[in-house]
Amino acid sequence: MSALEPQSINWQMTSNRRAHNTHNFYDQELILRRGQAFNFLLSLNRNLSSGERLGFIASTGPNASESAKTKAVFPLSNSGSGGGWSAQLVSSQDKVLTISILTPANAPIGLYTLNLQIFSHGKEFTLKLGTFILLFNPWLQADSVFMSNRAEREEYVQEDAGIIYVGSANRIGMMGWNFGQFEEGILNISLAVLDHSLNFRRDPATDVARRSDPKYVGRVLSAMINGNDDNGVISGNWSGDYSGGRDPRNWNGSVEILKAWKSSGFRPVRFGQCWVFAGTLNTVLRSLGIPARVITNFNSAHDTDGNLSVDVYYDPMGNPLDKGRDSVWNFHVWNEAWFVRTDLGPSYNGWQVLDATPQERSQGVFQCGPASVFGVREGDVDKDFDMPFVFAEVNADRITWIYDAYTGTQKQSSSDSRSVGKYISTKAVGSSSRVDVTEKYKYPEGSSQERQVFGKALGKLKPRVSFGATSAGSVESEEQTPSISGTFKVAGILEVGREVNLALLLKNLTDDVKTVSVNMTAWTIVYNGTLIHEVWKDSVTISLDPKEEKRHPVKISYAQYEKYLKADNMIRTTAVCQVTDEPEVVVERDVILDNPTLTLEVLDEVRVQKPVHVQMLFSNPLDEPVKNCVLLVEGSGLLLGSLKIDVPALRPKERSRVRFEILPTRSGTKQLLADFSCDKFPAIKAMLSIDVAE
Repeated sequence: MSALEPQSINWQMTSNRRAHNTHNFYDQELILRRGQAFNFLLSLNRNLSSGERLGFIASTGPNASESAKTKAVFPLSNSGSGGGWSAQLVSSQDKVLTISILTPANAPIGLYTLNLQIFSHGKEFTLKLGTFILLFNPWLQADSVFMSNRAEREEYVQEDAGIIYVGSANRIGMMGWNFGQFEEGILNISLAVLDHSLNFRRDPATDVARRSDPKYVGRVLSAMINGNDDNGVISGNWSGDYSGGRDPRNWNGSVEILKAWKSSGFRPVRFGQCWVFAGTLNTVLRSLGIPARVITNFNSAHDTDGNLSVDVYYDPMGNPLDKGRDSVWNFHVWNEAWFVRTDLGPSYNGWQVLDATPQERSQGVFQCGPASVFGVREGDVDKDFDMPFVFAEVNADRITWIYDAYTGTQKQSSSDSRSVGKYISTKAVGSSSRVDVTEKYKYPEGSSQERQVFGKALGKLKPRVSFGATSAGSVESEEQTPSISGTFKVAGILEVGREVNLALLLKNLTDDVKTVSVNMTAWTIVYNGTLIHEVWKDSVTISLDPKEEKRHPVKISYAQYEKYLKADNMIRTTAVCQVTDEPEVVVERDVILDNPTLTLEVLDEVRVQKPVHVQMLFSNPLDEPVKNCVLLVEGSGLLLGSLKIDVPALRPKERSRVRFEILPTRSGTKQLLADFSCDKFPAIKAMLSIDVAE
């Protein structure tokens, strides 16, 4: 009798991938979800005889072992087994076996090799059958990433484009982002991200074994998406100078970034800021099967010393100062991933904060989370991971100081417990609208519950917090009620290329005449508060009758700010207002200037595999030419890779019209994203939803 050997194997790729909800991946590999059976056909050269049986070995990672659960050895049997790996003979017909393999719902994710064992009359042979990729399974109740709501699962696992909110609390803007988790090569790059982590390099066998746990995988990814200590994916830069890389505002999505990281030999891609880190982390999480979404927090505190208060400094002339390490960002973007917290208990299950932006080290590495959103709301800052940092981002008190360099003294101007953590936002399920999730992170601002939770959090941290001269704890009592109040009001249209018109409104709150000396400045800034350049200043003395309110106009010309404006289009105006023998009152307003509109329009009907013409329209609003114009376009399912088009220079007030072609490969609603940059406008965004017919 000839030796028993396999002739061919049919992985039934199409039906398995559809059943496992992995049919969206462009890669032609067997991609499966854990805890769910898959079938294949094995053709043998002859039927099995009585002294013969078959078995399988599935293994992942280097030094795979049964004790680490990275290797499983299991027989082909006529019945399934409970819990572990099992192989069942479904049918046998004309030397063709139909075999069903079931993987455990807690198997490590990753690339597996499947070997066939043949036991024939006392001899044993092992042959490689092939490989498959095993992912987390949000469709399966037994998986720790299970998400029961179908619409949410569609959005947070299957949606390959999204919206990220940016701007400031008084002016929320949005930009489209191409997650592209199903694009060719992205899944393999996502697995490569794990294989380049410090943990894998130190102890690959243990690292791979721990990939069964989304909590572990999420934390590793939060460290790896930034390039700070591990040759991770993206290099952060908030300096305003992006030479030697790309301005973070010019990216349209994660696909180009992940591919560039791989093609450079895994060197960090330059440059990113928080939404770039979050958009890319979102891609990798969804790609591996962990439900994930992008979250924006406006007025986000960066508390470096863990005392739940951030100290912000000004000089008496009204200049914001880069003093101290604390800061409040106009907005900050992070991720939430969905899974159970077996380490903390069921009430902490659900959304977990993961933040890949490198701000502070955690356990010696720039990583952050998973921090339970429920735990943040309840002030449980003693729980894993990085809870005090995340709690402070949404709930720190903001202390304003006036620092006088001549005398070396500083005094507290005000303490504000309500301004940090505003309009925490994410894209709605199934639509492009904004959903406010602030109440998931904290009780209503100023409510007794919210103050109680803050006190609880401070109490849990107190042993670690040193209350020095610059902490909220020791100064609260000395505060004097100011006799005046002030705000900056916008007067007129805020557009790049136009004069910025504001008014400082000062009000006398008392029944006495008050004389106010005011020092004002305006600086261009990056959204995290990095100061770029002073563009305007003014000093004035204003006399206010009892209860009187006066307006003082502020005008900043385009010529004053044009050279120093960054792609954020942000200008910070500050007024330090002094009444003799009273604490200074600091009035601050960040204004965001609008870019001119970039319009995209589709010129043909849109069907799968039929070329479509798209037109981009842009008008130069300036009285001077714009040069070095580049249009970058991308969109998953609409074009493979990205398009880069050099656009001719535009004369003053001239209109540009650029046509290009896309080739849709998928039906359904797809998102086309464009970024237009030139010497006067570093990043103008446009997005267009396109319905693609079969």
